Amino acid sequence: MSVPAPRRTLPGPPARRPDAHHRARRVTVALAALGLVAATAAAAPPAPAAPTGCGDLVRGQLCLRGPVGADGTYTATYRRDEPAGPGEIIVRLGYQRKNDRITAFPGWFGTRRTQGGAVGLSGRVEMLRDECIRGVMERAQTIYVTKWSCS
Repeated sequence: MSVPAPRRTLPGPPARRPDAHHRARRVTVALAALGLVAATAAAAPPAPAAPTGCGDLVRGQLCLRGPVGADGTYTATYRRDEPAGPGEIIVRLGYQRKNDRITAFPGWFGTRRTQGGAVGLSGRVEMLRDECIRGVMERAQTIYVTKWSCS
């Protein structure tokens, strides 16, 4: 009895590892997410020249930060351009709100002396969605304000 010769077949595609399909899917998802992040960054508006809620004064900057258009903690800060200037000063910091009908009197967080040319005070402000707010500073009977911030 004779043994038949082995059959030769054409070579097929290389054997794939079982997790190759999953790896390809992960790579595709990662590239899609990276593209989305890049598109979002490209479409974002440019950053403003000065921080929102701040106002430049003759010798410094007054800022008010907080959740504009919502209740929350707001912080008023004042920073002098020349902290080594002619001594520390005493300032009163607060905020002022307005809507279409009325501009409210200032609300004050308190009075404090600058340290190293800067001072900051915080407080809770109850604010309606349609209201605007701005920072207020009083020094030697002169009032300084920031621009209005609206939601």
